[in-house]
Amino acid sequence: MSPWLLAGLALCAPLAQAATLDVAWWRDGRLTALQLDDKGATRRAAFDGNRQVPLGSLWKLFVYVYAIDNKVPTPDYTCGGQKDEEVYCCTAGKRIARDLALAQSCGLFFSPARLMLARAPWRQYWSGRLGRGASGEYDWLADPSHLAPERLVSLRSLLAALASIPAGSRKDAESALLHVVLGARGVNTASWFGSRLRVKTYSWHHPQRPGERLGGAAGWLADGTPLWFGGADTSSRILEKWAPRLASTLPAAAPPGDAGCVVVDYFARYPIRSVAAGRAAAVPGLLNGPYQVRFENGRSLAFFSQNDMVLARDAQGRLRLTGRFGVNDYVARVIDREGGTAAPEAAKALAVAARTYLQQNAQWAEGCQRIADSSATQRVGPQPASVAARAIADWTDQLVLSGVNVRYHTDTASKDTMAWSEAVAQAGQGMRFDAILTSAYPGADLTTLSGGDSQQCVRLPGAQAWLARELPRWERALRRQAGYETPAELPAVCHLARGTPYSEQSRNRIYVRGLASREDRITLAHEFLHLGLRNHPSGQDEVLVEQVARRLVDARLEAHQ
Repeated sequence: MSPWLLAGLALCAPLAQAATLDVAWWRDGRLTALQLDDKGATRRAAFDGNRQVPLGSLWKLFVYVYAIDNKVPTPDYTCGGQKDEEVYCCTAGKRIARDLALAQSCGLFFSPARLMLARAPWRQYWSGRLGRGASGEYDWLADPSHLAPERLVSLRSLLAALASIPAGSRKDAESALLHVVLGARGVNTASWFGSRLRVKTYSWHHPQRPGERLGGAAGWLADGTPLWFGGADTSSRILEKWAPRLASTLPAAAPPGDAGCVVVDYFARYPIRSVAAGRAAAVPGLLNGPYQVRFENGRSLAFFSQNDMVLARDAQGRLRLTGRFGVNDYVARVIDREGGTAAPEAAKALAVAARTYLQQNAQWAEGCQRIADSSATQRVGPQPASVAARAIADWTDQLVLSGVNVRYHTDTASKDTMAWSEAVAQAGQGMRFDAILTSAYPGADLTTLSGGDSQQCVRLPGAQAWLARELPRWERALRRQAGYETPAELPAVCHLARGTPYSEQSRNRIYVRGLASREDRITLAHEFLHLGLRNHPSGQDEVLVEQVARRLVDARLEAHQ
């Protein structure tokens, strides 16, 4: 055992058991530490910055940042099929790129030896970032060879190192890490976090109890606040179990920077007769303050500009009014104009739909997306966005749908078209935004503006057909199973390229590798039971679920013997 591991064990505070979760964040050079328990209590934690925590998979995040800032070549990793660790990367013959490798925790991609990371420039970089030598409790950052998953590091040094990362490379890392809550590792948690959580997960062995797993994550909130949490279980189970409590415990974050640029051609279908500032005609140019626009049809409308709207005359002498906004400001104005915020979960779904519609339909011109304010596209409020709408746009920052052409309507639903009235009703019934989106766009995937790194659904028709055939027989047996509820629709069975099979409750999906063997069929039944028992405590009992799954599958086998 390494000397630094032995030294760390002596300082290691008692780690959180299954019934508790330890949480810490770093702001203004100060650490806040809390402990949550499964009874609903939140208390100041007994540990401080000296707390020793396993580095686990977090080392990959520091290699990622270093590689970006120092322009280190990061060629795709090609999976050969001979290494067990490739289960976190790709299937044999496939390749994985840097961002997905970070979200999927592909350690082979970030191997310091593969990337040829040298000790001297590495140490110089981190000493410069920390403003001090990489020694003492920061010794783990002194040499890339020190980045071992079993390494124990002080919580203070971990959070301070995260705080030292420059905004540019942090933004790249955050963009990649947003996919954690959208993919297998954060299954069923986007409902609670939206885009607030940008963290790298880790799972490791308990240093004092070898049979026990430790898991959690570290990274940032949307405003760059460094965050860590951990407990006794795997990272994916911790995320799923603690997501509601963790989401309500996290500190309020400042709105993320509003990236992008959207130019809106206002009142595209209504010719403008005049624009007035008080009793005088408005002067063409950048507008600031209250104004009133009068249309050729005789109607008028008051609006307010904060140096973000421009009045001009086109080549034919007609008045034109355009606005220039960040993407989230634009989305918030659409929420105010097309829906409202009285039903927050419906408004979140609308925010994702509106952002997706913009990406799919806007024209690019001079570095901005350009789109008309029109009932033929989507309407955009001419007033500054309400505080509530802007908060929802920020909460869903960067989240979009892929796989369908998104539309929505006030009260009429159709294929790939969300009805706002139905979304409001669903929110009133307790549905969260991602479930509302799945209901409206069943063929879509929730992903981010940076691309499709989240788990996509590639259907397995054979497995889907097998489940459809077996389900009536299963349900006759499951009527006696406490807590079982038939899913409203047959779950989609999707191909799992890497990682552990799982079910995704919010999108009614099951991810498995295939249906080639008895064990594959038991796995599919197992994950189906998680959906059927989703509202009952037994749905979290892995032993019970596995026993029932085996009985369901083996009953069919016995019937054919």
